[in-house]
Amino acid sequence: MAYDDQNPFAKILRGELPCFKLWEDEHTLSFMDIMPQSDGHALIIPKEPAQTIMALSEASAMACIRTTQRIARAVEKAMQCAGIQVVQLNGPIAGQTVFHAHFHVIPRYVQQPLAMHAAQMGDMQKIKGHAERIVAALS
Repeated sequence: MAYDDQNPFAKILRGELPCFKLWEDEHTLSFMDIMPQSDGHALIIPKEPAQTIMALSEASAMACIRTTQRIARAVEKAMQCAGIQVVQLNGPIAGQTVFHAHFHVIPRYVQQPLAMHAAQMGDMQKIKGHAERIVAALS
C-alpha cells in the first residue's frame, strides 16, 4: 500500500489540522493524542512520509527514538506517573489506525486501566492543560 499524504498526521505536518504541539525539530514532531488512553498520552511522528517503522530511513528512525526518549522523560516529570509505556504499531492487524509511522508515549498510573486505543475523543481543555505541563517540563 502506498503512503497516503491525506492521512491526519501528514495534514498536521502541513498545518492543515491543528494539534497541541509539544516539541518539534528538523526530523520529528511531537503532539498530544486527542484520543488518549491515559492522561498525558503523547505522540511522536517523523517528518519523513512513511507508513511504518520498516519504511523509515535509518536517520528518521533514530530521530524518532531520540524524540520519544525526550518526550517520555518530560511526560514522566510533568504527569507524575508511575511508569511510561512506549508503543509503536505497524499495520492494521497490529492496531495501527493512522498510516503514518508514529510512537505513543502513554503514562501509566497505579490502579488506572488504559482506555481503548483510538476509541473516544478526549476533553480538549484537559488535553491542552496536559500539553502545557509537558512543554514546561521540556524546558
